[in-house]
Amino acid sequence: MLQEHIRNIAIIAHVDHGKTTLVDQLLKATDAFRENQQVEERILDSNDQERERGITILAKNISIDYKGVKINVIDTPGHADFGGEVERVLRMADGAVLLVDAAEGPMPQTRFVLRHAIDAGLKIMVCVNKIDKDAANPERALNACLDLMMDLGANDDQLEFAMEHVVYASAANGFARLDPDDGNQDMLPLLDMVVDSLPAPDADVEGPLAMQCVTIDHSEYVGRIGIGRIYSGTIHDGDKILVVKNDGSRAMSQVKQLFTFDYLGRTECQEVGAGDIAAVVGVDSTDIGDVYTDPENPVELDPIEIDPPTLAIVFEPSTSPLVGRDGDIVGGRQLKERLEQERENNVTMRIEELPDKTGVEVAGRGILHLSVLMEDMRREGFEFQVGRPRVLIKKDEDGNRVEPVEQAVVECPGEYAGKVIELFGNVGGTMTQMDAGTTQTHLEFKIPTRGIMGLKNRILNVTHGEAVFYHTFLEYGPYAGEIGGRQNGAMISMSTEKAVAYALGTLQERGQLFVEPGTECYEGMLVGERSKPGDMVVNIARTKSLGNQRSSTADIAVQLTPPRTFTLEEAMEYIMDDELVEVTPKNIRLRKRILNETERRKWRVRHGMVDK
Repeated sequence: MLQEHIRNIAIIAHVDHGKTTLVDQLLKATDAFRENQQVEERILDSNDQERERGITILAKNISIDYKGVKINVIDTPGHADFGGEVERVLRMADGAVLLVDAAEGPMPQTRFVLRHAIDAGLKIMVCVNKIDKDAANPERALNACLDLMMDLGANDDQLEFAMEHVVYASAANGFARLDPDDGNQDMLPLLDMVVDSLPAPDADVEGPLAMQCVTIDHSEYVGRIGIGRIYSGTIHDGDKILVVKNDGSRAMSQVKQLFTFDYLGRTECQEVGAGDIAAVVGVDSTDIGDVYTDPENPVELDPIEIDPPTLAIVFEPSTSPLVGRDGDIVGGRQLKERLEQERENNVTMRIEELPDKTGVEVAGRGILHLSVLMEDMRREGFEFQVGRPRVLIKKDEDGNRVEPVEQAVVECPGEYAGKVIELFGNVGGTMTQMDAGTTQTHLEFKIPTRGIMGLKNRILNVTHGEAVFYHTFLEYGPYAGEIGGRQNGAMISMSTEKAVAYALGTLQERGQLFVEPGTECYEGMLVGERSKPGDMVVNIARTKSLGNQRSSTADIAVQLTPPRTFTLEEAMEYIMDDELVEVTPKNIRLRKRILNETERRKWRVRHGMVDK
C-alpha cells in the first residue's frame, strides 16, 4: 500500500555544493514554515565544522509539509570515514536528490554516497546548483553526473529517471528551475518534482509492527533514543514491543515516548504509521539494527552490519610543561568521562580504557573520523595528548595476520602519473586500474591502511597540488609486511623557552621549521624537520653574542621562511611511534614521548636501538 502523503528522500552532495543552504531554502519555501520563526535560529551543532572541513559529519533528519505531503529529508555524510552512517540512513529513503555544483560537477566524496544509493535501488533525481556562478556549465555538470552513475553501475531505470528529472537551482538566491533560463524565482519546482515524481513508501499500515533502528540519539534525561523507519504497522505511545537484536536475542520493552520529525525539531505524538520515520524512547541500551516488532506476530528484517573500525588511537592526559595554559579541562578523570559519554552517543566508535589505566583507546573508521572527535573536545576546553594511530590487525580462520586494505583513487595530470605510481609502490600499494584521458589520468590502487597515513601531502607535492585523492575501506587482506615511515629526522628543542629569530635563522638552513619567533617551546618539543635522517637536539633560544664592533650590515633583520603548520589529521599522520601530538584549544604541538634527551638515550639503549 503506497503512503501517498509521505516522501522519504536523501540528499547526496559534497557540502560545498550548497547542501545546507538548499535545505534552508526548501524550509522557507513552504507557507507553514514561514509562520514558524525558528527558521532564523537554525544552527545545527556540526554546521561550523562542516563549513570548515567541507563534509557532513552526522546524518540529520528534518521534515517539510508541502501540498499535504510530508517530506522527510535525510542528510547524508559525504566522506568515506563516516560510511557507517551512510549505509544505514539510506535504508530510510525511497529516493534521493543528487546535488552538484554547476561549475565543478560531482566531487570525489559524492561518488562514495552515490554508489550506496545506487546499490540500494533508490530513484535519483539531479539538482544542478549554483547556476548563477560565472563559471557555471549546467549541461556539462549534468553529463558528468550521468557518466558517474553509469560508472557506478546504475541500471537503465535509474539512468532514465535521472535524465528526465533534473532541476537547476541557485540555493543562495532561493530559486529552482526546470530550465536554467526560465526566470522562476522560488524553490517550488524542486518541491513539486519531489512530491510528483519520487516514489511514495510502499508500506502496510494495517500489518504487524516492524521498525528498524538505524540511528541513535542520546539524551542525558531519557538515555538512548532509537530512530528509524517503520516498514509496516503502526507504533503507539505506551505499546509493548518485542526488540530483536542483531545477534538474534530478544527482549520485551515498552514505548515510553514517541516522536516524529517536524521541520527542524521533533514533536511528541501518540502514534506513527508505516512509511514514516519515528524516534522511540524507552528501549534500554538500544543499538543500531534493533528491530522493534509486534510480540504476537514478529517480523524479521535483515540485520545491519556496521563498518568495523580500522584505526585506533590512545587518548592520554597531557604531561606537557605547558599544560593548563590554554584549556580548562586537563585531568585524566574528566577525559575518561568525556570519552565514555561519546561511547553512548557514537556507536560507530569503539572506546575502551587501557588495562593499565594510563589512557583510553578510541577505534574509528579513519583519521578524519578520529580527528572530528578531537576537534569537538578541544573546542570544549580539553587538553590531552594522543599517540600515533595504530592499524587494527586481525587473524583469519587459518591464523594468518590480515589488515585493512583501502581502495585509493588519484586523478592527476598525465605527466605526474609516474611519480604517483612510484609513491604508492613505496608504501605497499598495487595499481588495479589506469585510464589515461586527454588531460587527466585516473589511477586506482589497493593499498594497506597503514600506507595511506601521510600519503596525501606527498601526492600533492609530486603533482604540484593538481591531484585529487580519496580512499575508502575495501576489505581485510593479507598483512603486507613492514612499510617505511618518515625518512627525515626531527629538530627537538633542548630547553623550555621562547623561540628566538636569530636561532631560527640558522636552523632553517638545516630543514623546515614548525615554530616562529616568540612561540612557547619546551624540552622535547618538535620544532622542525631535518633535511636528512636522524633526530637533532637544537637550541631555539640562542641569541647573538654582543661585542663592541660595528658594521653597516650587522643589524639587518633575519629573513625567516613561514613555518609549517599542521592540522590535526596531518599531525597524527606525521608523528612516529616515539612521538605524541599535544592537543589544546589554541595549539597543536608535536613532541617526543620522553622529553629529556638523556632519558631518551637510555630508552634507546634498553631497546637495542643505539645504532638505528
